[in-house]
Amino acid sequence: MPICPRGHTSRSADRCDVCGDPIGGPPPAPPAAPPPVPPAAGPDPPTCPHCGTPRSGRFCEADGYDFDTGTLYTVELAIDRAARAVPLVPQPRTGSSPAAQAAQPGPSALVAADRAYFDTVVAEMGEDAAGFAFPPYCPERRVPLTGGEVRIGRRSASRGIVPEIDLSAPPEDPGVSHLHAVLLARPDGTWTLVDPGSTNGTTVNGGTAPIPVNAPVPMADGDRIHVGVWTTITLSLQEGPP
Repeated sequence: MPICPRGHTSRSADRCDVCGDPIGGPPPAPPAAPPPVPPAAGPDPPTCPHCGTPRSGRFCEADGYDFDTGTLYTVELAIDRAARAVPLVPQPRTGSSPAAQAAQPGPSALVAADRAYFDTVVAEMGEDAAGFAFPPYCPERRVPLTGGEVRIGRRSASRGIVPEIDLSAPPEDPGVSHLHAVLLARPDGTWTLVDPGSTNGTTVNGGTAPIPVNAPVPMADGDRIHVGVWTTITLSLQEGPP
């Protein structure tokens, strides 16, 4: 029996009894493929809430708005960030190399147990010095003088006193007050020493008379500050501000 192009058997020899296509004609064209589906449009990129510029990164290209933190870069913000930033290393002076500048240490204080000062204190105290003994081992240490004031004393958690030159580490000098003395930097780069009212007083450069209370005493490079029973602090100062 004749078979049409679609595969139907037909009794008629000219046209298919099932679909009506002519017998022996060309096969029907395959159905057309459906048109491609366009990709779904994504959400619009966020825009700057201040100027409307589309976001292309963390910061707005127009006004510097920070999309991550939600802050706008303003003059006030710049000043605040600069105030909280780590200070930059000062540039070397004209005519001096960076290596030579780095070799010059800043102002500092050398803290040591002074046997000669201890003997003087014991001699003045007489029988009252029987309970004091010079420490057999007390390593020297150097403390940088930074900022406008450097406090000398012993740490006190209850009073919130944390002196920059802390003499509470062993061997602890029993004659040092919690706030014994203060080194104050002056605008011209020099330093003064103030005793705010320590129990046992403060002497300088081997003297035996304590400095006046709350009266600034000018300090110079190499000056020695005596506090407590055996502690001597030798200053190493430089010209210029600290």
